[in-house]
Amino acid sequence: MSTFDFALKRTFDIFVSLIGIAVLFPLIIICWIIAAIETRSNGFFIHERIGRHGHVIKVYKIKTMYPSNGKRSPIASNNAASITRSGAFFRKYKLDELPQLFNVLSGSMSIVGPRPDVPDYADQLEGGDRIILRLRPGITGPASIKYKAEEELLSASEDPVLYNDTVIWPDKVRINKEYYNRYSFVADIKYIIQTFLK
Repeated sequence: MSTFDFALKRTFDIFVSLIGIAVLFPLIIICWIIAAIETRSNGFFIHERIGRHGHVIKVYKIKTMYPSNGKRSPIASNNAASITRSGAFFRKYKLDELPQLFNVLSGSMSIVGPRPDVPDYADQLEGGDRIILRLRPGITGPASIKYKAEEELLSASEDPVLYNDTVIWPDKVRINKEYYNRYSFVADIKYIIQTFLK
């Protein structure tokens, strides 16, 4: 990616996030209220992920699980029993991701890019794979689109962690490297359209 590519991508992110927040803010508040009532806690879930250049960022989502005193598994299917009724609906239609428009506006995320990883996974990136960390993590992207049914795939596996670590995660790394090396603004537009159509 060139300096111009990064500048164009950032300009687009600001434009889209501003419009998205202006239009969807009432929906975000409604989802937050529903999540707060059902979980009896803050309807927003703030978690640490790895962002651009390996820096830790705080990512915002609508809370979709009941509060837990224990450490959550990074593998979504392992937490299925903790998902609220509204949370299942929010996840199905990706409504829990809407607060990330604020992450995009602040510059910690992008509309399109690799999904932000937990430190345990991002720390495993070595050599040429670390090129992914030059990108801001995205709300959607080619890997997210391919693995839209990731939770179902993991749930169907005998060992979700092993399947994620040996099949899904390495493939996501490959896809995200290709996204960086073959980046085009037109491709970003296509990924956004595919996100809504699939």
